[in-house]
Amino acid sequence: MIVARLLISVVCSAQNMVANPENVYLQISDRPAWDLLEKLHRIAPMLAHCTIREACGWPPHPHAELFVNWAKTNVHQFAPLVEIDLQGPDTTWLDCSVGSADLGNYVDIADAQRLHRRIVETMEAAQAKVGIGRYNEARPFYTTNAFAVEGNQGPEWRSIHIGLDVFMPAGTPVFAPWDGVVHSFQDNAADRDYGPTIILQHNVSPELTFYTLYGHLSRTSLEGLYLGKPIAKGERLCWMGPMPENGNWSPHLHFQVMLDMLDLAGDFPGVAFPDKRAVWTGICPDPWYLIAGRISPSAPTIAVDEIMAKRSKLLSPNLSISYTQPLYIQRGVGAYLYDHTGRRYLDTVNNVAHVGHEHPRVVGAGQRQMAVLNTNTRYVHHQITQFAEALLATAPEPLEVAFFVNSGSEANELALRLAKTYTNQQDIIALQVGYHGNTNACVEISSYKFDGPGGKGASPRVHVVPLPDTYRGLYRGNTPESAQRYAQYVNEILEHLHIQGRRPAAFVAETIVSCGGQIPLPPGYLQQVYASVRAAGGLCIADEVQTGCGRPGECFWAFEAQGVVPDIVTIGKPIGNGHPLGAVLCTRAVADAFANGMEYFNTFGGNPVSCAIGMEVLKVIKEEGLQENALAVGNSLKQGLADLAQRFPQIGDVRGSGLFLGIELVHDPIAKQPAASIADYIANRMRALGILMSTDGPDHNVLKIKPPMVFGKIQADFLLGTLERVLKEDGAVFKVRTTPK
Repeated sequence: MIVARLLISVVCSAQNMVANPENVYLQISDRPAWDLLEKLHRIAPMLAHCTIREACGWPPHPHAELFVNWAKTNVHQFAPLVEIDLQGPDTTWLDCSVGSADLGNYVDIADAQRLHRRIVETMEAAQAKVGIGRYNEARPFYTTNAFAVEGNQGPEWRSIHIGLDVFMPAGTPVFAPWDGVVHSFQDNAADRDYGPTIILQHNVSPELTFYTLYGHLSRTSLEGLYLGKPIAKGERLCWMGPMPENGNWSPHLHFQVMLDMLDLAGDFPGVAFPDKRAVWTGICPDPWYLIAGRISPSAPTIAVDEIMAKRSKLLSPNLSISYTQPLYIQRGVGAYLYDHTGRRYLDTVNNVAHVGHEHPRVVGAGQRQMAVLNTNTRYVHHQITQFAEALLATAPEPLEVAFFVNSGSEANELALRLAKTYTNQQDIIALQVGYHGNTNACVEISSYKFDGPGGKGASPRVHVVPLPDTYRGLYRGNTPESAQRYAQYVNEILEHLHIQGRRPAAFVAETIVSCGGQIPLPPGYLQQVYASVRAAGGLCIADEVQTGCGRPGECFWAFEAQGVVPDIVTIGKPIGNGHPLGAVLCTRAVADAFANGMEYFNTFGGNPVSCAIGMEVLKVIKEEGLQENALAVGNSLKQGLADLAQRFPQIGDVRGSGLFLGIELVHDPIAKQPAASIADYIANRMRALGILMSTDGPDHNVLKIKPPMVFGKIQADFLLGTLERVLKEDGAVFKVRTTPK
């Protein structure tokens, strides 16, 4: 009916062109109609039929139940697929799913040898001669750029395995489970889908015909074949192929059942798109029916709704969830995260994975040390001194002493103790909308928390100064004059304390304010503030939990761009790449004052495993040039965002440095009214299109960009292109700027 309607449309357009050639409007629907006809023509009628049936709530293929009943009835007559009993003790089921611990951090099919080793090791551990890869399993293998297909919701990948894999040595013979004839065969040795492939056609009855596919074979399997060649049940059909002849996979057989060939000849997919999972598993039933007469055992899975229900029951209700549609993330690799369906998301917000999600070198360093020793600092070990030396080498003098802890929160907690002990004072000066962690002391100095929902305001010993926001703050313009005006508020507090006979313990600030909206401090601000605080007897603490370790690009620590050296520097999540690790760097004078007779002991801080991981993170940053990458890619990305701001007036400001950027959204570019609703729309829409973004700032109208440092030009271009697409949508209520900004 759809095709008939489109044909009528194009015929009418053709008639109108003859009758009224000067009336262009009469041809307005001609090209779109032809485009849609061409798309529909590429869809196999039976695939459309099955898709519509599934949408109606029916079994996708009308013969699915007939096949299952026939297989159950004839199970004892099937010939074995291989010489080893696949239901016996020599067989183990492999986990090749997105969240598989057996696969480790492997996802790139280009690294075939690595996958082969993991599969062999898993089979050896189970003392199995055969490993079986599951049917209807979401897998991460085909989620690289090379296999992306552009869909309505951004890039899509086939990730649902619709066959069974039988892993055995190359050269293992494979036998036909039922009488059939050769339907097709192909020598796809260079094809990573299957390699050499054979498809048999089985005519069971006038009502039931099905097909079986045998992939990843040896080339010798195709010798002597011809279309229509009879193959008897139990006859040797083919051999499992070696690498790389079999498509460069670990030697195995891909065994698949199809109830219809869908006009695809021998080029039948072995994996399906997640949103078409029900349709394709309806067309391609479980091959285990031809081995055991029943559905194959599936891996234990938990639905997202079930997890959410348990979260609400077992966990605190103030644990938030990102996005209106929660993400069930099961794997991270480099700059990407993968959900339970195998869908890949570009990660622009998780700076915890500083050198990339599950970086192989960092993972390996932790595994190696964990297998040898993990204990506390009361025993001497070389890892802690080597790590301390390497970390301190990145900081300017006189920062020469390191403490190791388990998180950024704990690092800031310890920094406060150091400052209060050194000065014998209790008053802390902190920035408005600053955030420093989740401990009591950290929340007490975090305006982002105590001035927000559930907060009770600043305590008497905490003094908040205005956020030096030069775009929408008290003083506009990123200039030394703005810096001086903002710094004056610190001077006023110092004067107030002096009148009361008190001195500050410390001034604490993120050197680029994160939760405040990715706010760079105006030039000269910290120089003036640090000088005033030190003159009043206080210390200066730089919170580098979000911005340290090369993220600013132009420098290793963000405070360096301000031309200052703090008395105390804190770092957290980035230095451990997701492992619970934090550090405090300070001057010798501060450390000596803290050594007042009370022992400082931290059970896990500075343990050998954490230090090995931290050491490897520093090596990766240097050896992979990640600080240089942050500078180059960050500059390019910032320029691309600035170009978008010239065309879309609701992009009020683009700011930051390196891979620590902010995009502030406003309803009115003159009044600069914050546009939280637009920011929320963009974040959720980008998530739907495969990019994870998040909002921040006191008005939740700032999109923050602080991805893993392996984020490169390809990822930046994808981000810019997708963001432009979203900005053009009606839901973003954007109007394209017609005059230069």
